[in-house]
Amino acid sequence: MYNKYGTNNSYHNVNQYLVKEIMDASPEELLIKVYDFAIAKAKLNNLEKTNKAIQNLIDALNFSTDEVKEISNGLLSLYKFCQDKMRQKDNEIVVKILSDLRESWTEAIKKRHAKAG
Repeated sequence: MYNKYGTNNSYHNVNQYLVKEIMDASPEELLIKVYDFAIAKAKLNNLEKTNKAIQNLIDALNFSTDEVKEISNGLLSLYKFCQDKMRQKDNEIVVKILSDLRESWTEAIKKRHAKAG
């Protein structure tokens, strides 16, 4: 059913849920969500949304110390490669790369939490 603003109430409720979920998420959870979004859009061959998500990953890279600069430069190269491959409509390789990176991040986050806990 539509409310007085002409929007679907169930859609509005889902939006509120998503906003709360994002606002309550840790930086690690947000990173995984961006990967999930990019992977889903790459599977649909959605160039614009995939590349915007990858640009968010690029914007989050940290180049502040020599220790992380090398890793960030490697990720930057992979992200740029993925953006180029999306433009070439080669989304299968993009899905593979982003899925592998997501898995690596998930494992690193688990190990970090295990050490902290």
